[in-house]
Amino acid sequence: MQKMEQPNDVICNFCENEYTLTDNEVESNLPRILICGHIFCTTCLQSMEFENAVKCPDCEVESILPEEGVYGLQEDTGIIGLIYSAKMKKMRWSDTSKRGSSRRGRATSSDISCTLKDMEQLPELEKVEKAMDEAMTSAKENLAKLKVLHQTLIEGLEKQMKKEEARLEKEINRATDKAINVTRKWGQMQLSQLSGLQLHFSSTHAEICKVKGRIATLEDALQKAKTILTTLKAPLDNQSFDMKCITKGCGLSVSFRSQCLNQSVNFFIKMDKNETKDVSEVSLTQIQQHSGPVESFDNSYRHLSHGKTRSPLRRSPRRMSPRRMSPRRRPESRCPSPNPKRNLCKTSSADDTTDDIIIEEVINTVEEFVAPPTGPELANDAHRSRCKRSWNLSGKRKNVAPWVVVTHVVNPTHFYVCSWAEKRESDVLSKKINTFCNQNISFFSATDEVQAGSLILAKGNSGLWCRTKVLEVFQNGHGSSVQFCPVDQLTGVSIFFVDYGFTNNVNIERICSSTQSSVDAVNNQLRKINPELIHIAPQAIRCSLKDLVPYDLAKGWCREAQVEFCQVVGSGAVEMISYGQDSEALLVDLKKPPMGPSSEIPISIRDHLVFIEVARFYCPMNSSGRPLKYYTAVLPIIHVEYSAVVTHINCLDDFYIQLTDNMETSLLEDKLQQYYNTKSGEDLLVYCPDIGQACVARLGENMWYRVEVIGHAGGQTVEVQYIDLGLKASVFVSDLRKIKDEFFFLPAQAIQCCLSDVLPLAGETWSDACIKRFSSLALDKLFTIMATETSPKTKPLPVKLFESTPNDSPTDIAQVLITERLVCSKDSIKANIVEVPTMEFQPQLSLPGTVKDVKVRVIHIDSPSSFYVHFVKFDSQLKRLTELLKEECELMEPQDVAWKPGMFCAAYINHVWERGLISSQVSADSVAEVKRSDHGNKVKLHVSSLRPLPASLEGSFALECSLTDIRPAGGKPSWTATACDYMRDSLLGALALITIPELTDERPVAVILCTTSLTGESVSTSDCLTYVGLALRKRKPLELTVEKPNESDAQSSDTNVQAIPSLGATPPVYPLPPFLPRPTPRTTMPTEKVKTNLYKAPELPKVGLNHMTVSAVKEDGLIYVRTDAAGILLEQLKVEIQQSMKTLPNQKPYTWKTVKGCAVIGPDMLWYRGQLLEVLGGHVKVQYVDYGLVENIPVVHVYPRLLCQDIPQLCIACQLNTINPVGSSWQQDAVELLNEMLLYRRVDVYILKLPTDPRQPLMVEILLDGMNLNTILCHHKHALIARTAQLVPALSSPVYVSEFWNIDTEGLLGPQMVTLDSFMERSLPEKGKSLTVRVRHLQTPNEVFLWWEDTTQEVVDEKTLEQHLMAINADVHSLLPVTNFPQGGPCLAKYSDGSFYRAKMLDIVCADPVRILIQHVDYGSNDIVATDVLRQMPVELLSFPAQVLKVHVAGFKAPSTRAEGEMLPYSPEWSVKATLAMLELLHGEITATVVEGRPTVRDPSVLLFSQDGHSVFLPLLARGLAQLD
Repeated sequence: MQKMEQPNDVICNFCENEYTLTDNEVESNLPRILICGHIFCTTCLQSMEFENAVKCPDCEVESILPEEGVYGLQEDTGIIGLIYSAKMKKMRWSDTSKRGSSRRGRATSSDISCTLKDMEQLPELEKVEKAMDEAMTSAKENLAKLKVLHQTLIEGLEKQMKKEEARLEKEINRATDKAINVTRKWGQMQLSQLSGLQLHFSSTHAEICKVKGRIATLEDALQKAKTILTTLKAPLDNQSFDMKCITKGCGLSVSFRSQCLNQSVNFFIKMDKNETKDVSEVSLTQIQQHSGPVESFDNSYRHLSHGKTRSPLRRSPRRMSPRRMSPRRRPESRCPSPNPKRNLCKTSSADDTTDDIIIEEVINTVEEFVAPPTGPELANDAHRSRCKRSWNLSGKRKNVAPWVVVTHVVNPTHFYVCSWAEKRESDVLSKKINTFCNQNISFFSATDEVQAGSLILAKGNSGLWCRTKVLEVFQNGHGSSVQFCPVDQLTGVSIFFVDYGFTNNVNIERICSSTQSSVDAVNNQLRKINPELIHIAPQAIRCSLKDLVPYDLAKGWCREAQVEFCQVVGSGAVEMISYGQDSEALLVDLKKPPMGPSSEIPISIRDHLVFIEVARFYCPMNSSGRPLKYYTAVLPIIHVEYSAVVTHINCLDDFYIQLTDNMETSLLEDKLQQYYNTKSGEDLLVYCPDIGQACVARLGENMWYRVEVIGHAGGQTVEVQYIDLGLKASVFVSDLRKIKDEFFFLPAQAIQCCLSDVLPLAGETWSDACIKRFSSLALDKLFTIMATETSPKTKPLPVKLFESTPNDSPTDIAQVLITERLVCSKDSIKANIVEVPTMEFQPQLSLPGTVKDVKVRVIHIDSPSSFYVHFVKFDSQLKRLTELLKEECELMEPQDVAWKPGMFCAAYINHVWERGLISSQVSADSVAEVKRSDHGNKVKLHVSSLRPLPASLEGSFALECSLTDIRPAGGKPSWTATACDYMRDSLLGALALITIPELTDERPVAVILCTTSLTGESVSTSDCLTYVGLALRKRKPLELTVEKPNESDAQSSDTNVQAIPSLGATPPVYPLPPFLPRPTPRTTMPTEKVKTNLYKAPELPKVGLNHMTVSAVKEDGLIYVRTDAAGILLEQLKVEIQQSMKTLPNQKPYTWKTVKGCAVIGPDMLWYRGQLLEVLGGHVKVQYVDYGLVENIPVVHVYPRLLCQDIPQLCIACQLNTINPVGSSWQQDAVELLNEMLLYRRVDVYILKLPTDPRQPLMVEILLDGMNLNTILCHHKHALIARTAQLVPALSSPVYVSEFWNIDTEGLLGPQMVTLDSFMERSLPEKGKSLTVRVRHLQTPNEVFLWWEDTTQEVVDEKTLEQHLMAINADVHSLLPVTNFPQGGPCLAKYSDGSFYRAKMLDIVCADPVRILIQHVDYGSNDIVATDVLRQMPVELLSFPAQVLKVHVAGFKAPSTRAEGEMLPYSPEWSVKATLAMLELLHGEITATVVEGRPTVRDPSVLLFSQDGHSVFLPLLARGLAQLD
């Protein structure tokens, strides 16, 4: 009853206040449910509300509030029901008490009044009871649902636990079995090594060898007793032999250690080498008395070392290099081993052909661990751990990357290699295998069986016998493979070549069904293996390129990836870098040596495959498969002051701040610098960044910041945003690093903001002056900021910036900008924009009286004398005009108007209505030339695209201008196309500042146009054109009035002329030459006359053979060389020059015409001696006299002074004798070849004759490794031998290795490629004839390739062209590859559908790798292909002419005005839009009529008509994509 006395016994868990319902006097405090399921009262939720969200205090899950706020959250009906129940019980109990007391103390009349009162309250009670019943019913339904969910979860949990328990039990059993198998194999391996126990008695073997040597000496002495008596008399000293060695033990002990890491068992073998111990005492007197035991030792040694397959010394334990061993598997030695001794021991036997073995012998007690071997499935056998690999021989070579040969490639992550260092062992192994196969014991008999998993011998591709492992066995009469099969019933096997890595299927073909014939058939292809060969490790190691995945993960590895891998690796040795191992293969990278002297960097196979886009690097993700993201920046609370630093500014609407109140920001920055400046390696590199990926990037010198990748810029660069600074920049992929998880804890620190309560002064953009001023006031400075209003996270936060000063009140940056009239305030727009009043719409351009430094946009350029600009402040007017034209003309129908030149019109251009002006008469086909009034250029449109323009909209916003202070260069009155193109490329569409000195009604208006350079300086367009030599200043004859010339004026008249105004009568006039005045007077320094002589001539070497170093090759073929003595002197000269020129001299204007020798500042900012060759405006052409190199450098880098003038020139000019370049001058490719072969190379120079002038070139012949350079140039067809060539005395050439070896080159050269003639071309009918054609390829809208039906009628050898091609594609493997690539040569090329078609080679577009530009002669399309898809064409296909013919479509041409949009890169006059439109018009059959073409067109000309008889190009004319020709 006590609970019923409290109406609100349910309380809130947060404030511990009772929930209440709505009452007459008390406001309700209902329980409400958050999205996480927790319940709190309405009052608490209102106090937790922040930015339209509530964060749960229990689980910190944020709940977004609906529009109604907290009152919109769902109420908990269960708790409300309990409150109602408690209230009803209290009311009933109160009523019952009152009625009882009334019966005891009142009369019947009182009872009646109480009954009436209860009857009045009855309807209200019934409502309450009804609401209670509904709430109880809902609560019961919810309780039943919860019970069902609870039962479902319990049952699911039990099933899940049973399933996981079964899975874990299986995994534990599997791991246990694996550990047991590994332990058993390890024990068997150690037991097998006991067979070579005698190898550890090295001292005994040494003594035995000494005894054997003495016995051989005595036997030889007995045979030559007559001549060598002293040898027979020599006494036998037993003391010279240490016979105690046979009493010593081997000193080996075996222990086993296992280490459990990550639920896997790793095993390590520990071999302790101790001091040898005596195992028995042997009496030396027995050995001294009898010679028999000595022989028994010898026989025993011979018996143990009989098998020469692998030297027992190779079974000694070895260390694994740190590169091969992962950190988890690297053992820690319990006791260090300082300075272990290493002995190199060679096999003493003369007939042993194995390699020298490096043995590691440790004096002290050490621990040796052998990690599990890696490789293919066979490499996991216990036998492999007994054998050595060349890259793990000794500690001395553990840091040296091994060289390997790739033997077989499945894909870049599955290939096999063999060690190059073990090539000799492989040859010995192959010789032993083939020797064994020649013996009868290698043959199978009828009683033998072949079992899957066993090792046998099989013939390889080269016909030699090789070791193989049987994968599958097929028996006669069985449909599937069997485990084992008798030899006489064997029908085939699937085998794996363990020494090469590839798999092959061997089919046994029987001639008859007899047992002996079946066995003979098996022995022809398979043999038994020698037991000694089983213990030799497989030579092939399975490898995988680390972190490489297919380019398309859905399709897997493509054929091109395998082909590229094989082509790059080739058959030579490559360097292998190991990164560890996985379950089946080594994780490596292969590096091929550089191909020539131009590069010293090896080629990484991984990088190459990624570069050609057949593979990509694996990018790890988190467990959810999505890249980790940074937390968004925490925005400051509005109307609260914070301290912040402005980190980056784009404009006043887009800048970034960083709050300084959080000390974790500084700690994070320190951790980033400390971690990424100390950590290095490939583990942190990012190879293939994705959009949105979080990483760390370098900024400046070794400063690291958190970034997010926002785009790919190409060229190994990406666009990133520094999330803690706000800066966006392009960085190289090499400057990116992976980010650690601990650096994600802090949200982004850069907050995007905008300056509150300000607007641009004019237009919609901020002026450059405003942005610069704001940057100078705010960038990298500390401010007090205050957010004025909330904003979405995707938009900038409006803030105010206050700069604190020690004495005055804080300064508002916005008010500073408003005061300086750079921005205007939102609150007082009308008061602050008096100078720039709001313009009403005006259709005509109106300019004030003076225009100075007004911002414009260049919209069209014809030449520097005629170009059009648009004022930026009229952008809104132009936008309003476009809307008005669209309203006027959108629904207007075409009208029959007689258009005449000078009429305004509305033109529909590029799907937009614009104002236009008719500039020519309408042609016969209703095409008019229209000038775009607001853009300046002219277009040709069909009259159907024109509408009458209302008079209220006539006018133009484009102003035609002219640069009148310059004139065309070259002496012609018109501007060159180069000047016009230069101006278009640099100014078209750019913003500029315009100044009109004098505004008149004439057009074009004379203006001064200035643009902003990259450094922020204002640059005049006239100065740019003058500087590049495309324009000259206009000559303006000036007249100077001189009142009375004096002596000082006369003396300075040659340097500076000044005008002195007159005050009296008219003074005399002195006309000046036209070359003295300048457009703008300036003060110039007087020119200093300097004269220098040439440096001393070089000292010429003697006639004959000399050794020299090539320093430079000029474009005219002159070769500059330097003797060895001059090279030594050059190093001393460098030091002396730099010491004498420690400071830069003062620059003055010099008269360079008299300067010959000079001092030059090179690109490395060091001084060099030079010779002035030519003056080119602001540049001069100089030659480095000690190197021969010629460069054009600025004048400021040249100083007229001789350096070390007593030292002569150190380089000598040479000219090749008796050789003439092709085309009378050396071509660019010939000079590049000379540079590649000669530059910085020491060569043999044979001087034929010394010139009379030592500065003249020497006539020489140059030898490269004994080969004449003239012969090389003639071979490459860069030069020809002169007819008047004289015989040069025989030159001594170096002796080559080939003179010592008998090298047989027969059979090395494959079949030579047959040179074929060019394809025959089809000819069109006579002029005026028509024929039905199809267009097979379109190059430009007026250049197409036609095909017509009669071209398929040719027959050669009773087959058509299609039948020939079908037969060739059916047997494509018989075609030979193309080895010669002549221009225009016929070939067969593979198309994307996999078939080969006829083609001709046009050009070689790439040399590394080789890429050929071809044209499919039967279709007309071009393609760039690799050489592996080209095949030699059979000669019979040349009898068929080309199936298509390239023609010129007459009647139209490209528009004269440049159209908007993308243009064809190979034909810039045509747009891509016009090409696509023409392509749509040429589908189906069309009619071609042969016409006479223009002289400038090489291809035949035709007219093309559609099926309805109209020209196909008419729609192009109507859309303005072409014009009539």
